[in-house]
Amino acid sequence: MKWRSNRRSTNVDDRRGASSGRSSGGGLNPMLIGLLLKLVTSKKGLIIVAIVAGVMYFTGNNPLNFLTGNTNNQIQNTTYKGSAKENELAAFSNRVLRSTEDVWNKIIPNYKEPTLVLFTGSVTSACGGASSATGPFYCPGDDKLYIDLSFFEEMARKLNAPGDFAQAYVIAHEVGHHIQNLTGMNRKVQSMRGKISQTEYNKLSVMLELQADFYAGVWAHHAKNMELILDAGDLKEALNAAHAIGDDRLQKQSTGRVVPDSFTHGTSAQRMRWFKKGFETGDVNQGDTFNARSL
Repeated sequence: MKWRSNRRSTNVDDRRGASSGRSSGGGLNPMLIGLLLKLVTSKKGLIIVAIVAGVMYFTGNNPLNFLTGNTNNQIQNTTYKGSAKENELAAFSNRVLRSTEDVWNKIIPNYKEPTLVLFTGSVTSACGGASSATGPFYCPGDDKLYIDLSFFEEMARKLNAPGDFAQAYVIAHEVGHHIQNLTGMNRKVQSMRGKISQTEYNKLSVMLELQADFYAGVWAHHAKNMELILDAGDLKEALNAAHAIGDDRLQKQSTGRVVPDSFTHGTSAQRMRWFKKGFETGDVNQGDTFNARSL
């Protein structure tokens, strides 16, 4: 896949090397407390305190942090330097995200672009904390997709799914979940949790994941006619990746047996089928996995 000359996205939050925990801060600052007490005993001082508190509130800062010295929710490691290979993956992911933006802006009027968060080790999102072991994920609470770039190495080494277009498929799949968030499909599925059996909910989850695969295929269909230039074998890389992360294949590898009722993402054949359908048609209206006669 030829991507190096493509434009960059401005919606990438590079947190590699950052701590995902909150800084511990310190105890109450005696000098600041003394100053605060003096201010609140005068009319002019009360006005100043009210203004400062108001500004901190509307900018999202906790006024108590001012008293404790704890002003950072996330500690950035400004000296972090990734390897040449990792930095290339970061640049690649940026270009792929930009390609998804170009495609979906063309398909969806007033498309709200998601943010791609790159992290190492662990990260905190609106959906809670997660480690690299979680794998790439999309959080509907903050419209962001999260990826530890080491996952791409695991795809090649552990899942036998190498290739840049296989990696692009992963990003496009998570963007597919963002599309579902915009259409309200995510909320519809989540609203059924606890109202139906776990087996039935798993079936809905499979439909949701297969639709995200379909949207990834739709992206690829349009991307090949826009900035991204596909090389021979790129489609095979994506299909191989879809096959590698099928529930049946992963379960058989890890436990030696397959339990269909526990599937949450779909079989290898299903994931390949829906990605290929999106790639061949490029028509978002043909991706209704929830009303399909068969998956």
